[in-house]
Amino acid sequence: MSDIGAAVAAAYARAGRPLVLAARHAERLAPQVSDLALRHGVSVSAVECDVLTADPKAWFDGLAELPATVVCVVGLLGTQAEAESDNENARVVIETNFTGPAGLIGEAAQRMEARGAGVIIGVSSVAGDRGRASNYVYGSAKAGLTAFLSGLRNRLADKGVRVITVKPGFVDTRMTAGMKLPKPLTAQPEEVADAILAADRRGRDVIYIRPVWRPIMLIITHIPEPIFKRLRL
Repeated sequence: MSDIGAAVAAAYARAGRPLVLAARHAERLAPQVSDLALRHGVSVSAVECDVLTADPKAWFDGLAELPATVVCVVGLLGTQAEAESDNENARVVIETNFTGPAGLIGEAAQRMEARGAGVIIGVSSVAGDRGRASNYVYGSAKAGLTAFLSGLRNRLADKGVRVITVKPGFVDTRMTAGMKLPKPLTAQPEEVADAILAADRRGRDVIYIRPVWRPIMLIITHIPEPIFKRLRL
């Protein structure tokens, strides 16, 4: 389980919410399943799910029931240099961050719409707010997810289903290990999890982790293209 996924699971368990954890190797989650269930007295189970190969309809059919809230924290940063030079590498980054999650989220949306209630939370990234030379493959995939969630939110606005977009900046996780991250702009996984749970409760649409990223990205997205090209961000 990812660091953010583990933190989200713990936050929801503390809030008394039953959990279904999805991962590529569900059997490896046995210690977390036992710990969360014993520590917080909630129902916890783990199911197999690979966003690159899962059939969304069959996967949701395999669940005992449709969850009240679906939180998608799937992500693969990869490296820009490898994605630039290897089309297969780029495909995996794009499908892991966008097309795979979109398929599962879209199926959840259909079922929640039919039920007339539900919450969908997708973790995107500030990297999707504007393409930058340093990570445009990852960023473009997150941009796709952000746009997908936005359209879904508008489509389901009067259907009883809420769709929330979460945009972290830097997060101190295994995925960013070895990177020199600026401390004022770097969140901890638990900070992301608490913000997700709060958004679920309060009905927020789009949240930045940390709030300072909102004005930062507003500035970045409004820099004229001729100047932006020279910045090499």
